[in-house]
Amino acid sequence: MNTILETLKTKSIIGFLTLCVTAISFTSCSNDDDNPDPVNEEEIITTMNVTLSATGGTITLQSQDLDGEGPNAPVISVSGNLSANTTYNGSIQLLNETETPAEDITEEVEEEDEEHQFFFTASGALSGVEYDDEDGNGNPVGINFTLTTGDAGNGTLQA
Repeated sequence: MNTILETLKTKSIIGFLTLCVTAISFTSCSNDDDNPDPVNEEEIITTMNVTLSATGGTITLQSQDLDGEGPNAPVISVSGNLSANTTYNGSIQLLNETETPAEDITEEVEEEDEEHQFFFTASGALSGVEYDDEDGNGNPVGINFTLTTGDAGNGTLQA
């Protein structure tokens, strides 16, 4: 009688373990990975070149930060002075200068325009910035823009 009872217990334990393994295999297997979201790696942008063109000439602005979040501050350079009461056509070029030759990131940002937007803050003698481009949803992007200056004076532009 003990052997029959032990056999029943063994069969019950084996049946229970089989049920557990079956339940685990059904819950651990899933088809959720059939269409994973594509990984969109972030671009490395070390340099932003801004070109401002008007009848009187072209001005370039550059912000370059080759060490990224390293200890060195970005180097800002300006090629000249803006003229008073003038409208400039502006464009932005983005570069990754950690590669040789430098990779132009601008085209990739244009292709992914629904995921990017430049925001501008103009102050002082700069009277305003208007977007000249938009994404497929009609939202502004800012790679192309117009900058308007007011009377002669000092001003800042942040992008």
